[in-house]
Amino acid sequence: LSLAVFLIILSAVLLLFRSLVIRPTLFNSISGGALSGIVAGLLGTGGAIRGLTLAAFNLEKEVFIATSAIIDLGIDFSRSIVYFSNGYMHKHDLYLIPILLVVSFAGTFIGKKLLKFFTQKQFKLTVLLLILVVGVVTLVNQIRIYL
Repeated sequence: LSLAVFLIILSAVLLLFRSLVIRPTLFNSISGGALSGIVAGLLGTGGAIRGLTLAAFNLEKEVFIATSAIIDLGIDFSRSIVYFSNGYMHKHDLYLIPILLVVSFAGTFIGKKLLKFFTQKQFKLTVLLLILVVGVVTLVNQIRIYL
């Protein structure tokens, strides 16, 4: 519930005050990464926090995508090791790895082609709107649970 409210408030602030930019200092980078990591550890996903952090830094769209992709690669690689070593992945599932690699490269290729159609302003707006939608959907789902 608190994550949903946080996502809604921060994305709304960044949408309403478009000139607001958080400087990508070492402290801000570590703080955003730590918050994303803590949320990921508690909830299983920290991508929305990472997206907000990168959007707040006002990174160029190519840098934003590349930074997010390399972070995801590290996270997914370490997660795969943990899953495999704890018995959540089985040897009979390993055939999926090459398929998933092909799909991920295809998605990257398609995404790179689509990125050309967005201006920097449109890209940031799209990212923030998607995070706002994720926050609203999460909030609505949490409210439904309590009703």
